[in-house]
Amino acid sequence: MNKAIGQKWEEVEKELFTPEEIAESDLRVAVIGEQIKARNEKGLSQRELSSLSGIAPNVITRIKI
Repeated sequence: MNKAIGQKWEEVEKELFTPEEIAESDLRVAVIGEQIKARNEKGLSQRELSSLSGIAPNVITRIKI
């Protein structure tokens, strides 16, 4: 529990977002996590990933992969 706000994040999250929004956010976090893991396993920098994928470096940076 966060003493400053008096609730756990999960409780606040349920008040602010629909179950569908929470599921979408959880999926997005999982996918990004897998992308980061795969990039690191291959030893690629974000710049190298950009070059290989054709995705602009600023887009890769924004999604933290």
